[in-house]
Amino acid sequence: EDPSLERHFKGHRDAVTSVDFSRAKKQIVSGSMDSSLMIWSMKPQMRAYRFVGHKDAVLCVQFSPSGHLVASGSRDKTVRLWIPSIKGESTVFKAHTATVRSVHFSSDGQSLVTASDDKTVKVWTVHRQKFLFSLSQHINWVRCARFSPDGRLIVSSSDDKTVKLWDKTSRECIHSFCEHGGFVNHVDFHPSGNCIAAGGTDSTVKLWDVRMNRLLQHYQGNSVVNSLSFHPSGNYLVTASSDSTLKILDLLEGRLLYTLHGHQGPATCVAFSRDGDFFASGGSDEQVMVWKTNFDTDYCDVVKAQKYGSSVDGTHGTGVEMDCGIHHKKTKTQDSSRTHEQQDEENSLANTLEHILGQLDVLTQTVSILEQRLTLTEDKLKECLENQQKILQNKTN
Repeated sequence: EDPSLERHFKGHRDAVTSVDFSRAKKQIVSGSMDSSLMIWSMKPQMRAYRFVGHKDAVLCVQFSPSGHLVASGSRDKTVRLWIPSIKGESTVFKAHTATVRSVHFSSDGQSLVTASDDKTVKVWTVHRQKFLFSLSQHINWVRCARFSPDGRLIVSSSDDKTVKLWDKTSRECIHSFCEHGGFVNHVDFHPSGNCIAAGGTDSTVKLWDVRMNRLLQHYQGNSVVNSLSFHPSGNYLVTASSDSTLKILDLLEGRLLYTLHGHQGPATCVAFSRDGDFFASGGSDEQVMVWKTNFDTDYCDVVKAQKYGSSVDGTHGTGVEMDCGIHHKKTKTQDSSRTHEQQDEENSLANTLEHILGQLDVLTQTVSILEQRLTLTEDKLKECLENQQKILQNKTN
């Protein structure tokens, strides 16, 4: 069954720049050139929340892994961390000296990586937004930065036509991929962490193995690639292009699987839900669209990657095996040693832990909000005292 358009959301007053699903698939966040974020509910008839605070276009948004926080980056040079509730409270910090193009949480939710037009990539703690370090070898705007699933690596893409791979511990650039012929708009890690995909203004999508630093696949399209997202299985990739289309690539067979039309004007962003059942897209038409994936449920049954023949639009693939981490289904024999009771107990503990971590995120964020308010109050009090002193001085004079 082909992917199908399930819902579309209207509410933004300018182009949508970024979309992301919450972990439980209950909410979608979108950022826009209209300087706002919107939180949309997947439940019918539920109202959307509009979050206002940024003073210029919001270019990137992402839910934290727990779903209890949302990060946003803006042309106003700041990053905000929001509690996605009806109050829409947030803390703000000046992250860069120019437009913030990208925000991304580490998989443990403890760190945030940001990318900017000031040509740097910066890493911060989520709690109290403490600056940790900066990566600064790009020589043009940095469009996108992402943590690897294990948090050990960072990948970044830039208008200097390179994709750079960084070691988070040593803070050194391990490798620069220079095969793109234009600005590299978006980059992300494969769910296995063993390869990366990048798309850009040269209308191509390229996949590299980060262990061998070799090109695995090359897809030649007809239009600028603005955004891409891996399916959680690692077997598919969806792209958003300036020709208004979304394209789904089959990475096992190295071919274009679907071309989807829905947006009027450039499709600017796209993201799979955490379980891959849905994907959301945004466009210059101010709309957020939600699509049902409808992939064959046996997509995880492939045991071995196939050799590639031709890839998108008749251009030839590299003829290498895609061995960077296809997710396989567990066999029954693997599962038979564990009882349902054990699995239920483990799931219950994991859910409890996730809930506690989520509540900790909210508590820490609330403390940060209160601290910022106290600082503002202190500043106002100081200002009032200074004004009173000036008035007294003027009177005595």
